[in-house]
Amino acid sequence: MSLTGAIQIAKSALTASQLGLQVSSQNLANIANPSYTRQSTLLQGVRGTSSDKFLPGRGVQIRAIQRQVDTALQARLRNGISDEQSASRSLGVANQLENILNELTGYDLSTQVNDFFSSWSDAANLVNSNATVVEQGDRLASFIRNMRGDLTELRDQVELDIDASVAQADAMLEEVASLNAQINITGPSNASANPLRDRRDELINELASMMDVSVVEDPQGNYDVLVGSTPVVLGGLSRGLEIERVPSGDSLSVRVRVRDDATPLDIESGSIGGLLSSRNGVVDQTIDRLNALTSQLIFEVNKRHSTGAGVEGLRRVTGSLQVQTDDRLLAFNDPANTTFASLPFEPSNGGFFVEVTNPQTGANSRVRIDVDLDGLTDAGLNGTDDDTSPNDIALALNAVDGISASFNANGQLRVRADAGVQFRFADDSSGVLAVLGVNAYFEGTGADDIAVNATLVDDPSGLMLGGIAGDSFVENATALSIVDLQDLVLDGLNGRSIEQHWSDSVQRVGVASSSAETLAQASTVVRQSLEAQRASVSGVSADEESINLINNQQQYEGAARLISLADEMMRTLLALV
Repeated sequence: MSLTGAIQIAKSALTASQLGLQVSSQNLANIANPSYTRQSTLLQGVRGTSSDKFLPGRGVQIRAIQRQVDTALQARLRNGISDEQSASRSLGVANQLENILNELTGYDLSTQVNDFFSSWSDAANLVNSNATVVEQGDRLASFIRNMRGDLTELRDQVELDIDASVAQADAMLEEVASLNAQINITGPSNASANPLRDRRDELINELASMMDVSVVEDPQGNYDVLVGSTPVVLGGLSRGLEIERVPSGDSLSVRVRVRDDATPLDIESGSIGGLLSSRNGVVDQTIDRLNALTSQLIFEVNKRHSTGAGVEGLRRVTGSLQVQTDDRLLAFNDPANTTFASLPFEPSNGGFFVEVTNPQTGANSRVRIDVDLDGLTDAGLNGTDDDTSPNDIALALNAVDGISASFNANGQLRVRADAGVQFRFADDSSGVLAVLGVNAYFEGTGADDIAVNATLVDDPSGLMLGGIAGDSFVENATALSIVDLQDLVLDGLNGRSIEQHWSDSVQRVGVASSSAETLAQASTVVRQSLEAQRASVSGVSADEESINLINNQQQYEGAARLISLADEMMRTLLALV
């Protein structure tokens, strides 16, 4: 081994120690950077030539500057981030829902419904409270409309959050693809691209906070990003994200799909997953249940009020439902009858009575109007051709002596009494009068348009408290029937009463909120634990880097001393020549 060889060995040590000092400096400079990944130098000895069996080696060289990453731990951390954000956003939406419902505060729907039926109970006791019943109904209708508006506003806000998050995620995917392309140019082991790799990992973690993503790294160092089994980034190409609104019953559901080929993505976690789950789940369900409750309240109250009567009979009445001209000749249950197919309630097979009375002479006649809605033709085959249509109802009423019936220009059924007579309706087992809005208490079909009949608001004396029970008139029959409705099990509410149905709805929201809170707390603990583990592997330790600095300093000093000794020996040798 020559002195020149010794100097070259020392030179390699100087180079290695200088680079080690740079790496430690870079680590210490980023000690407060949470997205930075600690780097370390990997050294390896340089072997000597095979021609000289006594040459121990030719020094040291830097094999690589390596980022300290545990890929399995990174994947678990991303899952933890996704779960925490999903639960957090679900909890936020559930809390807002609870604030809207405001249950058990005295200013909630349950209280308004109880007050409404209480006003009917007072009226059933023959208290002079017509105006109170109408006012309480108007207050209930207004409360329901406002709640429906608040729920719709919440749903719209959730959708805006989803739109914004998807747009942000789409931009992140574009940046990941761009970083893949830049890293691919430098090569998989080029340390100069480590900051790019850190930025890419930071983006993937941010994406994980929005959706459940997984990463597959290819031999060139590219990240392929997948949502479920669907790739959204392939090397330097982002396939993009976009929102799709899909018809679901009477409303729209929201989902995310790949812009490149419209493949739907099954996003189950992350903030987007939590928002989608809440929007399509508890928010839509609450709106649907409020609509169902309101529709049944309208129909059942109207069903009773339409056959109600006062001491004096009716002189004229106009239905609130506007029936399109072409639909008047189609059966109520004909799928092509668009006026009735879109209603949340429907008439059934049965009929009702019309009683016509002449107060002067005491003459009284009672006629039954049959309503055929069995879905069978006269030949016994399936079909609606022979079933009752709105026009059939008008013709049947018009054929009753003492009254006339027709549809006005707005498509509303209008019934009028001849001079000197009055009429009443009774025992409507079909519900057709309620569907047509004849002598109705409520107008509208759901939570967004419920209102008290405008004629009652203008003249509360038109409120029907009495009714015909058997063959006689009972002054509070209708009021008692409506009071009993409060606890009546309804088929339209899946065998639940109005009170039970809404109580179930409130409990669903409460369970969703409690579950989301528990998941949020648990997932936060898991995420914090995983971040601590990640910090122990990839984070920078000031103590460790200080030791590395000392080691590199000593290595440098030793190499410099070696060069100095070799130089002295070289000078001594030259002096002897």
